[in-house]
This record gives sequence, C-alpha cells and structure tokens, in this order.
Amino acid sequence: MPSDVAREPVAPRPHTGRRRNPAVREAVLKSAADLLAGPDGLTVSMDAIAQAAGVSKHTIYRWWPSKGAVLLEALVERAQQETSIPRTGTLAMDVESFLVATFDAVERVAPLFRGLMAEALRDSKAAEGMREFVAARRQGLRALLTHGVEQGELPPETDLELMMDQIYGLMWYHLLITHTPLTEELAVHLARTLITSAA
Repeated sequence: MPSDVAREPVAPRPHTGRRRNPAVREAVLKSAADLLAGPDGLTVSMDAIAQAAGVSKHTIYRWWPSKGAVLLEALVERAQQETSIPRTGTLAMDVESFLVATFDAVERVAPLFRGLMAEALRDSKAAEGMREFVAARRQGLRALLTHGVEQGELPPETDLELMMDQIYGLMWYHLLITHTPLTEELAVHLARTLITSAA
C-alpha cells in the first residue's frame, strides 16, 4: 500500500571491494617469502601463510587467485631488484656488470627461487608468472647484446638467443641442480668467455 511517509535516505554501504590494504599485503608477502625460503619451503600452504601473516585465508584468496600467485609476487617483491642496463663504453664490461649484478641478486634469494620453481611445476598460475618473470630478465640482457651488435662489437649473425640460453642455462643449472654458488668470479668468467667466442 502506498505511503505518504517519506523514507529516510539509505546511507551508502562502506566499500568492500578488492582493494588491498598495504600493511596486510606486505605481511602476506613477507610471510610467504619467509616460509618459501625455509627448510619446508616445498610444502608451504595457504593456511601456513595466513597464520604467519595474521590474516584469514579468505583475505588472501580475495586478493590472489592461487597459492602460486602469492608465492610469485612474494618472489618478485624480495628477489627482483632492478638491474640497471650498464653503459660502460664496451660490451664486454657491460655484460660483465650485468651478470655480476644478476647473479648476486639471485644468489641472495636462492632458496626462494628453488621453492617457487617447485611450486610452478604444480600450479599453472605460478608457472605463467615465472615465465613472465624470466622473460623480463632476458629482455634486459637482449637489449644489451643488441646494442653490442649495433655498435659493431658483435657480428651481425650472432645468435643472441643462444647466448642468453647459455647464460641463464648456467645460472639455473647452478641454482637448481648443483646448488653451487653464483659467484662474482663465475659471472665474470662467463661474460668474458661468451663475448670473446662470439666476437
């Protein structure tokens, strides 16, 4: 039945969207990274991440689609430091500087990388994110080598993809298979060997 009584305006409901609370995000990613880098990193669960971060599992799933996505973002936050593209004046020194910086960054978070690589074998989202992460790192090195070709420091026919495969293949071999350190000496030796053989 119609009523002549005016209704009170309804107050707008508080926004309950998917915007992340920065403090909670930081706690989740830090907890995920710490757990993944630990001795039981291969068996990190959403429950363990939520408990360590002091949040509910529902909160985590509201912001990330899978455990792999959480772990990948944690890896990027902790492991991916921007490695600037050096311009020392010679390709040999540029590649040397790039590899020294890259190997140092990876070595400092080696357990985290190993744990996430194992996670990527089980989680398609984590695998997709890992491929994007690796592709971004290769893009920086590709720009460096392409500049070397343009400057005449490498022959035009140089197979840049093969050079990058050799560099990152050695890195992943040490990281995942032998668990031997990615040292500055190794980075320098690899850079000099590849540039000398390609020139």
